[in-house]
Parts: sequence; structure tokens; C-alpha cells
Amino acid sequence: MEQRVTKTFKVILTSLCFSASVNATTEADFDKYVQKLKSEAIAKGYEQSLVESAFATAKFKKKVIKADKTQPEIVETLETYLPKRVPDWKIKRARKLYKENKELLDQIERDFGVQGRFIIALWGLESSFGRVQGGYPVISSLVTLAFDGRREALYKRQLWAALDILRDGHIGLDKFKGSWAGAMGQTQFMPTSFNSYAVDYNKDGRKDIWTTKEDAFASIANYLKSVGWNNNLTWGRQVKLPEGFSENYVLQRGTRNHSQWLEFFKNSERSLSDWQSLGIRRTDGTDLPNVNISAALVMPDDINGRMYLAYDNYKALMNWNRSYYFVTSVGYLSDRIGYPKI
Repeated sequence: MEQRVTKTFKVILTSLCFSASVNATTEADFDKYVQKLKSEAIAKGYEQSLVESAFATAKFKKKVIKADKTQPEIVETLETYLPKRVPDWKIKRARKLYKENKELLDQIERDFGVQGRFIIALWGLESSFGRVQGGYPVISSLVTLAFDGRREALYKRQLWAALDILRDGHIGLDKFKGSWAGAMGQTQFMPTSFNSYAVDYNKDGRKDIWTTKEDAFASIANYLKSVGWNNNLTWGRQVKLPEGFSENYVLQRGTRNHSQWLEFFKNSERSLSDWQSLGIRRTDGTDLPNVNISAALVMPDDINGRMYLAYDNYKALMNWNRSYYFVTSVGYLSDRIGYPKI
């Protein structure tokens, strides 16, 4: 018995020592990698003081690597996804906050041409109306993900963009936090998106998507406007297919990138009158709207699941996040904000 206990203890001790050795090696390699990044940053023209202060906070985050490599085990459908992403409490809160911020949202709509209900929907889904922004230090997350190597070029681009944000004084290093992947603030912009689309709407000299609601709302609107939002349209509508409807009319699945997805969207696109002729109806069985609008037929699950006619604004939302489930949740929440009219 004593020999077995001693043997077990030795195995555990050996395992712990091996683990400690691996961790020590990883930390040493990480420190070398940080030094390499610092040299690159200096070569790119960033000031020594900024580089030293930013990278002094860089720590290897095991949780970031785990989050990046762990895939969800549960297979979702829209029937399971929507109730979780857009529960009743979120709809009620979205409608309440839309009403409270109506004056600001109307002004932003005049300036950017984006309906306020879509701004609130994205705000609610990305950060739970600003309450859940992530607590990971952005620099540490990005350096860890670049060090991991799986998508090094991508995360180095994000890292340089993050240094731009610090250099320009939009936020202090101590408050520079976000998701494990580096998405930040109430809008959950990645650093490159921040640099392209964030707006200083209250004119205080900082593009503050973390604590300033005006900047966050205007930044969402500016993003959508920049990728082709049409204020005269909604996003799409759920529809009902006739018996024996051919899948050949449905937007093709399995796209490699957003550009290819846009090609497939165009291939599926038809006028509402054409879709009407093919037997497609509203979910209650009534005719489609008699308006001159084109739409593609989108199938988030399969031919027996929910089907949607997607308008041009659907493309803008897919530019934000190329996920049928995410875009459907944004559209669904925006509809519940807008109807019945507040």
C-alpha cells in the first residue's frame, strides 16, 4: 500500500514538474516574442515611451488561447438560438432604452441615415446595452493571440491598430479592455474597425465607445452607413415557401469570404413581384408587399427551417458579422423595438 502511494505521489510530482517546465518555456518564449514585437513597433514609428508602457502590461493569457481554440459543442438552430439571444427581458429593455434615447437616436439618424432601432438592436446584442464589454486587457489578448501563431498576421494588424488608439489618446491603458479576442467597448469593435468607423460625436476630442453613449451610437451608425446602409429599407422579412419549392432559388451556402457571399446574394436576388410569382408569401399566408424592392432568399438552417427574404441592408449587417444567426437576431430585435410602435 505504501509503495503504491509513493509511486502515485512520484507520478503526480513528475506531472507537476513537467507542467511547470512547459509553462516556464512558454513564458520565456512569450517574453522573447514581446521583445520582437517591441522592435517592430519602434521600426513602424511608434514612440519608445508608448511602446514601453503598452508592452509592459503584456502578459501571456492561457484563457485567451483556450477561448480561441474551444468550439461550442451544442449544435444550434434558429429555434434554439433566438430565444437565448433575444429573450423577452432584452426586448423590453431595448424598447425602454429606445424610448429614453429617442431624441439622440433621431439626431443620429438625420446625420448618418440609419434607423435608431437597428442601433439599439446592435448595442443590445453586442454588449447587452453597454453592460458587458469584456474585462481582458486588449494588449495582452492581442499579443497572446499573435504569439499563438494560428492567425498571427491578423492579430498583429489589430495590435498596431490598438497602439494607434492609445497613441491618439482615446482611452487610457488602464481602461483599455475588451473581449478575449480584442473586441472593445459598447460596440465591440476590433481595433481596426475602431480606427475606421469610431466617431467623436460629442466633440470632446476622444472617440469613446467605452463610456460615452453618444459616441457608441454614432459609431454603430457610421459603420452601417460606410458599408452601404439604406435608410429607406428595413433588413428583410420571414416568409413562407410553397410546397415543393426548389432550393435552387436559395442563396448558396458555403462561401469562402464576404466577397463570394455577395456574389451568391446577387445570384439569388429577385424582385418581390418575382418571388410572389414563385409562390412565396408572408408567414401569415398573405401577399408580399407590392413595392419595387429586390431581395435574396436566405436559409439560415435548412429548407424546412425559417426562411427570409433579405434586402440590401441585410448585406450591411452581414458585413458587421457574417453569421446568419447573428443578423437574424439583429433584424428580429429591431422589429420588436419598432413594432408595435412606441
